[in-house]
Amino acid sequence: MKACALCKKAYLMGGTRKLLRAHYNPTNMTRKQPNLQWGKIPGKTGRFKLCVKCLRKLRAPK
Repeated sequence: MKACALCKKAYLMGGTRKLLRAHYNPTNMTRKQPNLQWGKIPGKTGRFKLCVKCLRKLRAPK
């Protein structure tokens, strides 16, 4: 499963609603994937898939 190594952010299910003769018809359920990038976590060896929000937190000056 595609998920962030730090915050465990994974996909969300989202759908569209189509107006058809005065009734909404829920169609096309799709997965919305998080924006995962390769990055390094300080204190651990190797590279991990991280969401962009976590990458920005790690690169921010302290």
